[in-house]
Amino acid sequence: MGTVYIAENDAFIGKTDERLTVKAEKRTLLDVPLIKVDGVVVLGRATVSPAVINELLERNIALTFLTENGRYLGRIEPEMTKNLFIRKAQWLAAGETPQAIHLVKGFVRGKLKNYRQHLLRTQRESSVDIGSHITRLEQAIAPIEQTHKIPSLRGLEGSGSAAYFGCFQQLIKNSEFKFSSRNRRPPTDPVNSLLSFGYSLLRHDVQSAINIVGFDPYLGYLHTERYGRPSLALDVMEEFRPLVVDAIVLSLINKRSLTPEDFIVEPLSQAVELTKEGRRTFLTAYQQKKLSSFKHPVMGQKCSYQEAFEIQVRLLGKYLMGEIDKYPPLVLK
Repeated sequence: MGTVYIAENDAFIGKTDERLTVKAEKRTLLDVPLIKVDGVVVLGRATVSPAVINELLERNIALTFLTENGRYLGRIEPEMTKNLFIRKAQWLAAGETPQAIHLVKGFVRGKLKNYRQHLLRTQRESSVDIGSHITRLEQAIAPIEQTHKIPSLRGLEGSGSAAYFGCFQQLIKNSEFKFSSRNRRPPTDPVNSLLSFGYSLLRHDVQSAINIVGFDPYLGYLHTERYGRPSLALDVMEEFRPLVVDAIVLSLINKRSLTPEDFIVEPLSQAVELTKEGRRTFLTAYQQKKLSSFKHPVMGQKCSYQEAFEIQVRLLGKYLMGEIDKYPPLVLK
């Protein structure tokens, strides 16, 4: 089962014996053994019984609240793990330290190389002309190892992302969907709405892995410190964005699993949001993607993306604790 997503407004989340139940309008929407649950995400309004909150806390399962369109509101989770040593290493590496610079290089290189692989694969499998965008990406990747200032590395990340999203429309093979540029807060078109929604779900999963390992999610290296922002979760997310969320978005659009009728426009903010049925389709695809397996290039064995979130965080911990010499970002071909 993995993560349970509850997108039915005014649902009641309860517990019967060792099972998690979700009911709405006197109907049982979900009845699943708690042993199969590793996360609960509520989208919109729901009532959660005190018994469920107690059980989730005892089982170290995070309960995350998002708005209907995926904006993060907050989470209930157990207290921080007792691994003080890993947080000490995390804080000692903060700033323009050699360790921080090394990690930022890894996060940026992982993200941009996965962008490049995605574009190269698309170019091989179709007739789209995106060679200039691939070249721009390679120009952003090439200087990473010789760049030793974090602001400069952020600049390379920005240049590479601009090259990638500059040809994102050419990756869409459904004429009903248009993409001109990345926009958010709020997203104003269906494609950006899907990307933002997916990144919110990804943040939940990566932050859960960070909490399991024992890091402070609010102290990152690539993303600057800002009150209330889980910068480390956003750092680790980078290499997974194209592998998980972008892949899902393009698959749902190109296979016509979603249509323009699956979106609505919020009257006041003009934000584009998924309908209830559209959210259900996206959540199903996201869960399937998380549970799909691949051979981890460093570990040399098969794992799911859900498992890879924690693997990458543990590799990050091993690097900061001095157990390995380099942090290896997840790059898949």
